[in-house]
Amino acid sequence: MNSKKRDFLISISIIFTFTLIIILYVNYVLITLFGLNQENFIYVIIPLLLLALIIFLSFTSSILKPLFESDDNLQKNIKETIHELNIPVSTIKMNTQLLEKSISDEKSLKRLLRIKQASNNLLKLYEDMEYNIKKEIDKIELQECFLDEIVTSSIIKFDDIKKDTLIKATIPNIALLTDINGFEKVIDNLISNAIKYNSKENPLVDITYENNILSIFNKGQKIDTKNLFMIFDRYYQSDSSNHGFGIGLNIVKEFCDKNKIIIKIDTINNGNIFKLNLENILLK
Repeated sequence: MNSKKRDFLISISIIFTFTLIIILYVNYVLITLFGLNQENFIYVIIPLLLLALIIFLSFTSSILKPLFESDDNLQKNIKETIHELNIPVSTIKMNTQLLEKSISDEKSLKRLLRIKQASNNLLKLYEDMEYNIKKEIDKIELQECFLDEIVTSSIIKFDDIKKDTLIKATIPNIALLTDINGFEKVIDNLISNAIKYNSKENPLVDITYENNILSIFNKGQKIDTKNLFMIFDRYYQSDSSNHGFGIGLNIVKEFCDKNKIIIKIDTINNGNIFKLNLENILLK
């Protein structure tokens, strides 16, 4: 348990105990003066409850205020630091692009390529951190995007790891209004999962869209019925031999639940189909 949680629990416990002692004392005084019977029960208990609430809230706001201010300041500092990180990374990226035009030596170009790749990785980390902070404070802005572009972009990301897997996509130009970063992560995770758990012979991923349903089919062993209830659990992996931490599908489910996207899994003889009902995020 970190220090802030410990301080919070201790503070709440002290406030609750102090409030309880005061209320018990006032209750004792009132009963001594007026007694307690069916006629005056409401007149004694309701004022006591109101007094308890007032005391609890007043002490809570004053004692816990420094803790809340500390969290606000930390959040502000993190956002400012992450924003500043974007400047040097963008500078490195811009200068490597300029150097590429003036350098012809093969070894130097290879070094520049490594620098460029590293800066792109840093930029992606920056974007992920910025997104996660915005997500935590519920300030994600919905933006217009197109389903075919997101799916195509996601497929390109897996060019280096798909090996012999054939990825087919038949996606129309459908406009969506959603959290773009979050939706991209959903598609990335589903395609990654489809590649990872594919058949060893003629592996295939087929992505289609029809009647508001985005379907991602992967060829291979169908998911066991008993595992369908656990597959979205955090850290769950049906096959521990595959690399990963078992959080991809949990991220998918979390996003879908938050954005009212119904997700279901159909198991068929030669594979599995993940289906996303995008009706609630279609741009209307």
